[in-house]
Amino acid sequence: MSDTLLRLIRHGQEQGCRPHQRYLLDRAQWATLVAALADMPEVALLGLWGDPGQVHAALLIEDGLLIASCGVPDGRFAAFSPVRPGAVLFERMIRDLWGFVAEGGTDQRPWLDHGRWPVTGPLAANPAPNGMAPPQPVFLPVEGEGVHQIPVGPVHAGIIEPGHFRFHVQGETVVRLEARLGYLHKGQIGLMLGKPAPVAARFAARLSGDSTVAHGWAFAQGVEAALGITPSPRALALRALMAELERLHNHLNDWGFLCNDASFAWLHARAGALREAVLRAANTAFGHRLMMDRVVPGGVSDDLRPGGDAAIRAALAMVAAELPALEAVYDSHASLQDRMVGTGVITPALAMLFAAGGVVGRASGRGFDARRRPGYAPYAPAEAAVLTAGDVDARARIRLAEMHRSVALAKGLLESLPPGELLVPLPQRGGEGLGLVEGFRGECLHWVALDDEGLVRAVFPRDPSWLHWPLLEAAIEGNIVADFPLINKSVNASYSGVDL
Repeated sequence: MSDTLLRLIRHGQEQGCRPHQRYLLDRAQWATLVAALADMPEVALLGLWGDPGQVHAALLIEDGLLIASCGVPDGRFAAFSPVRPGAVLFERMIRDLWGFVAEGGTDQRPWLDHGRWPVTGPLAANPAPNGMAPPQPVFLPVEGEGVHQIPVGPVHAGIIEPGHFRFHVQGETVVRLEARLGYLHKGQIGLMLGKPAPVAARFAARLSGDSTVAHGWAFAQGVEAALGITPSPRALALRALMAELERLHNHLNDWGFLCNDASFAWLHARAGALREAVLRAANTAFGHRLMMDRVVPGGVSDDLRPGGDAAIRAALAMVAAELPALEAVYDSHASLQDRMVGTGVITPALAMLFAAGGVVGRASGRGFDARRRPGYAPYAPAEAAVLTAGDVDARARIRLAEMHRSVALAKGLLESLPPGELLVPLPQRGGEGLGLVEGFRGECLHWVALDDEGLVRAVFPRDPSWLHWPLLEAAIEGNIVADFPLINKSVNASYSGVDL
């Protein structure tokens, strides 16, 4: 099947993207590609986006990753959503930002545009003035006796980002949930356009602050591929060390909050203490608790600081010593298991269809890990932990397994840090590249096109949450309203990550 797809796409014109080629198709070839995907469930759609003249689709196949593009001179393109439901949010975003309509798309409602922007299609070649009054949001209907609606948000009780959740409920059972985001739209792509790569990197690192290392690395990968440069082995090792610390502190946080949402505050407190130890070690080692702006195009901005090695080792030892005891407590309390097991199930078939990554995918049988496939230095290929139950408990257990792995990886990186320079100069030239880095939520994908002066001509930063928000909506169906916080935290999609 993949060979057929490769032949089809490679009929297009090569556009010079590295290390994963981009092919420009005509409208007929694009439509043929969409139709062919209906019979190729193994091909994953990782992203769909636009620029002022084209739409692009990133596809993961057996042999790697490639990008297909199509011109949209009349503002229309054949929709992917009839064959890949994960394309729905991308298609709605493309219409909001570039004004391109997905013909045959399964959902044409706005996504990020709430009708309050001064223009429509702000990233289009010629944005149109917006003189209309903001419309009322439209939610999908649910019919049946006794069905009522519960609106939640966008303002929440906790210190979290704004998002509106519309529950359709029958008794206590949720029959449909829809999420509506975009309440603090920041114009991420527009802020990056026209900037030198080092300046744009600061915006990439803030797409979703809890994944600042992963997004910074993915953007840097894209820039480095576009310019044909390779960071030193030391810079790559330091990037990986920071990435594993980021993965570890986020998994500790999420796992602890899961236990807290199931009314087990002691586990939450202990996980929080361990996370704080990792964050303090990161601050000692790299001068910032979240290690923001430490990964930059060409390498890293800072070396391991004095005392950093010892601080990281001490934090890793603390986590490694206490984690088995916390797992034992988790396993030994029936009341905790009762809340977790069988709750918020995402089936393997659904995870595969939406190309779910990270914990969400691996808890539902999809073992994709960008560190292994397509892979990148300094990681050696290794199998990730995979479960198939797809419930809150499976997602909690995958987080535990990944914490153990991150501790081991970070220790190994510290023990074998190679010498070398920290930063390779960026040549002033044009190019196009794609970066793919495994963050704690899943793979972070950044496509970058630079003009001849080295300025960002086009860019698309894609957080894993694009593919996870729809799965949260599926996971809550058939569960009770009271379990939503638990299920929501187990998926933990980023609000900011999808607000471009």
